[in-house]
Amino acid sequence: MDLPQVVSRDEWLTARKELLAKEKEFTRMRDVVTEERRGLPMVKVDKDYVFDGPDGEVDLPGLFDGRRQLIVYHFMWLWDTDEGCASCSLLVDNIGHLSHLHARDTSLVLASRAPLAGIERFRARMGWTVPWYSSYRSDFNYDFNATMDESVAPVEYNYKDKATLMREGLAFFVKGDGHGMSVFLRDGDSVFHTYSTYGRGADLLVGTYNYLDLTPLGRQKYINEFLHHDKYDV
Repeated sequence: MDLPQVVSRDEWLTARKELLAKEKEFTRMRDVVTEERRGLPMVKVDKDYVFDGPDGEVDLPGLFDGRRQLIVYHFMWLWDTDEGCASCSLLVDNIGHLSHLHARDTSLVLASRAPLAGIERFRARMGWTVPWYSSYRSDFNYDFNATMDESVAPVEYNYKDKATLMREGLAFFVKGDGHGMSVFLRDGDSVFHTYSTYGRGADLLVGTYNYLDLTPLGRQKYINEFLHHDKYDV
């Protein structure tokens, strides 16, 4: 790529202030969108789901671990190589210390439609401690549009049906696992689904992207070109 133009300090300062105005506008708009996200209506979850974790079987309320809010990252599993998706792994590498979420009455877990043994093996390889559960024995992935199989449920990914995905050249998402994030709220014994996002909706959570976006060279690679952190020769 071409390098930025070389200018005087005064010219740089003028350009920087112009960009700063746009950055502030973007921040204010993000605040508006965030407020609207918090105000979305919610749907009661009446279906029972079973997950397998290192300490045994647990249901959806159990994933809250006693807290009021739950964020589930739908971690895409690669069946052909029997390992976690590299792009999903990049996101998990960027998860900070969970105590900050726990202090806000919020739990964060990973869920994959994969056997627990494979999940545990891969988690040990990556050195992660974030809770990770297998949703293999339930419809959780299908119901929250993280696994597409029209023999089980109508295909929908990122709020687009099969026909729309095909028309837009997104056939990759018509069958198999995808990635995404779903948010739940617990009120007494009731659990509610409040939000889900897919595709680039999770970009904001990848700190690596945010750092690289500050630099002239940017991200340099498309998301699928990032590797597992133990595969870089650096």
